[in-house]
Amino acid sequence: MIAITGATGQLGRLVISSLLKKIPADDIIAIVRSVEKAKDISALGVKVRQADYNQPASWDAALQGAEKVLLISSSEIGQRVQQHRAVIDAAQRVGVKLLAYTSVLHADTSVLGLADEHRETEAAINASGVPFTLLRNGWYTENYAMGIGAALSLGAVYGCGSDGRISSASRADYAEAAAVVLTSDHQAGKVYELAGDTSYTLSEFATEISQQSGKSIPYINLAEAEYKKALLGAGLPESLAELLANSDTGVSKGALFDNGQQLSGLIGRPTSPWQEAVRDVLN
Repeated sequence: MIAITGATGQLGRLVISSLLKKIPADDIIAIVRSVEKAKDISALGVKVRQADYNQPASWDAALQGAEKVLLISSSEIGQRVQQHRAVIDAAQRVGVKLLAYTSVLHADTSVLGLADEHRETEAAINASGVPFTLLRNGWYTENYAMGIGAALSLGAVYGCGSDGRISSASRADYAEAAAVVLTSDHQAGKVYELAGDTSYTLSEFATEISQQSGKSIPYINLAEAEYKKALLGAGLPESLAELLANSDTGVSKGALFDNGQQLSGLIGRPTSPWQEAVRDVLN
């Protein structure tokens, strides 16, 4: 059986959808914090089990019988390493044969602030002795697409990414890649750097919004501190504003660029064009 952590999250649900095209529903374990929120998943015939990243004792029972586990990284920045350790330790105790982890693109060398916790998690997985695969995911195109409404309202795309290129792909692309790895043999020890086939700058992203919306939406590059201040002014919490500003600075240093096309290689097709994400928001 294959177990998916964080199964009611956006990525988790898409991974389960991809797995259902490949294996029977009763071979899938959806591990969730709230069983109540997973009724639709259970209705598909998928096994639903409760476990919480903040409750280490809950994981042994949740992983029982699972040969492979996809550890989807927690969204609680600052707490992720200890939360991930709860899953890693349980995977070791119950004898999981493959632990796949959704890390970040080029985690070992990344200048992104959020890469620190991914590096620590990767080290913990390596030290555990559990056979593993690292899925180093690049940016989701949806991360930028969800800001299109604000850009139209403000009349510009703001950021501090300068002319750095972003090789993003859709969340569904990354989910499909995870499903391929989980249903394939001989994956232990592999490290995948996953990113979109094509890349763009934030200026090019703004130009695409302009072309599709019929409105002039320029890209305005700010200093990191200015961009963070603008995000705070828009009502974002301090931690998120700092993360987004730091990530944009990482873009300017090439942290979200990759042209290896390992993602399309895994899924057997080109990655979803980022322009489609713009179209989906505007239409």
